[in-house]
Amino acid sequence: MENQDLIKQCEVVAKEWLASSVYDATTQAEVKAMLEAEDKTLLIESFYQTLEFGTGGLRGIMGAGCNRMNIYTVGGATQGLANYLNKQFAGQEIKVAVGHDCRNNSRLFAETTANVLSANGIKVYLFEDMRPTPEVSFAIRHFGCQSGVMVTASHNPKEYNGYKAYWSDGAQVTAPHDQGIIDEVNKVKVEDIKFTGNPALIEIIGKDVDELYLTAVKSLSIDPACIQRQKDLKIVYTPIHGTGMMLIPESLRRWGFENVHTVEEQMVRSGDFPTVVSPNPENAEALTMALALAKKIDADIVMASDPDADRVGMACKDSKGEWVLIDGNQTCMIFLYYIIKNRIAQGQMQGNEFIVKTIVTTELIKTIADANKVTMFDCFTGFKWIAREIVNHEDNGTLKYIGGGEESYGFMAQSFVRDKDSVSACSLLAEICAWAKDQGKTLYDVVMDIYTEYGFALNRTINVVKPGKTGADAIKAMMVNFREHRPTEIAGSPVVLTKDFLSLEAFDADGKATKLDMPATSNVLQWYTADGTKVSVRPSGTEPKIKFYYEVRAEMKQAADYDRLCAEANEKFDAISVSLGL
Repeated sequence: MENQDLIKQCEVVAKEWLASSVYDATTQAEVKAMLEAEDKTLLIESFYQTLEFGTGGLRGIMGAGCNRMNIYTVGGATQGLANYLNKQFAGQEIKVAVGHDCRNNSRLFAETTANVLSANGIKVYLFEDMRPTPEVSFAIRHFGCQSGVMVTASHNPKEYNGYKAYWSDGAQVTAPHDQGIIDEVNKVKVEDIKFTGNPALIEIIGKDVDELYLTAVKSLSIDPACIQRQKDLKIVYTPIHGTGMMLIPESLRRWGFENVHTVEEQMVRSGDFPTVVSPNPENAEALTMALALAKKIDADIVMASDPDADRVGMACKDSKGEWVLIDGNQTCMIFLYYIIKNRIAQGQMQGNEFIVKTIVTTELIKTIADANKVTMFDCFTGFKWIAREIVNHEDNGTLKYIGGGEESYGFMAQSFVRDKDSVSACSLLAEICAWAKDQGKTLYDVVMDIYTEYGFALNRTINVVKPGKTGADAIKAMMVNFREHRPTEIAGSPVVLTKDFLSLEAFDADGKATKLDMPATSNVLQWYTADGTKVSVRPSGTEPKIKFYYEVRAEMKQAADYDRLCAEANEKFDAISVSLGL
């Protein structure tokens, strides 16, 4: 479409907003300014499409317009959700838990959600103030809700906000309900939205649920005696201005840690995230202030949660006393290693336990599970799929879930929450550090112990960005080419197994196919080579990029080999990229 045609299209929609009595004066003033501006970029970005309600909900930049996060897009999403719930549970009392993070407008959007739901006859449990995402999942299950909503854009930049929809199991919505809700949302016109709430159906919740949730989190402690011996473990924690400040310091205190130091400048609630470029604990920059404090007080561990407190980033001192970041694969590996090893040591294993990881997370976790006779399931990226494994294997009474996670810094140590949870993760991480210190070790030493016992693994993620329609076409062509011309070797090692999660087939080196047992399809390819290398590739569903996940394995006899193996792995990563034509 030519730019002038696109501008005219956007002007038509914007003028409809001006002509409608539904939109408030502030919104209309913003729209009027866009129409009158000489530069039409903001007009186009705000009106060229309707912000899509996808399987995870909404996420977008805040502002006026149909392609922005505002009370009208939030109201439309909620009206669609309410319509779906009223159809699914006709004749029943319908209940929904609603929470929000620290972002600008999050409280407004949460209250809008509560008002629309209650106007449609639905009982709402609305948190009194910002709370971590996992506590909303907990509240859904505690109150017996059919659904839940969390207003958050996770660790996106400050301009963004979002809306996550949950189902009765406390997990984000999956099939068939995800598509059912999307269909209802797409039918809603702004005139259909019932914005005037029914206060009698809105119950404000807070401290009582905090107490129940923190008590449940405390029950996850495997070795309280170890914590008591190491209660002076020196911890630095930052919530990066977000919801973690509400519960994580208190949870650490309840677990028995008495020497917790918070980054005071980042204990200030702010949707502007003034002390960081991006509030993402995966990025080293976001931990700059926490690391500075750790060096000043000679801390044992640094931990950081993202704005909605579902992910945790961490740093520790290496063998030279230098602070290093622990990546997402190592994070998941450490948690599962500790849980398995110490439940065994404490006599807490019954023989029916299982763990879960996502398909792009390190295979070293399976090695650990197999060696300790613990069942492991692979699932697609996203904690709704981990939660599905709990439904399939624990809720029916056959197996016991003891932990699961993914490479993107999320971990879920329990089944009373069905989403990633930094409150329990930070508490458990502190216990792991206390256990290590009890043996005269650091968290870094624990990582080295894992590598020497089970083998070395190093992971790298490569993001190939291809914007626009031409980029989308190029990404599609790459996936078609990979499927039509399956690699026979990568970085000099023969490919012995190919997994295609779109066709749900696995191919051996001779091309013989077997079926993959997965609950759905996903546009992901994986290749495994004879030397233990694993490569996964998947296009992003939300951004104009295609992601490549590399894993290189090797034997590691002693900790002194680690730096050399890392250097060799990095050379191998470059060779993998060459093999794939990147």
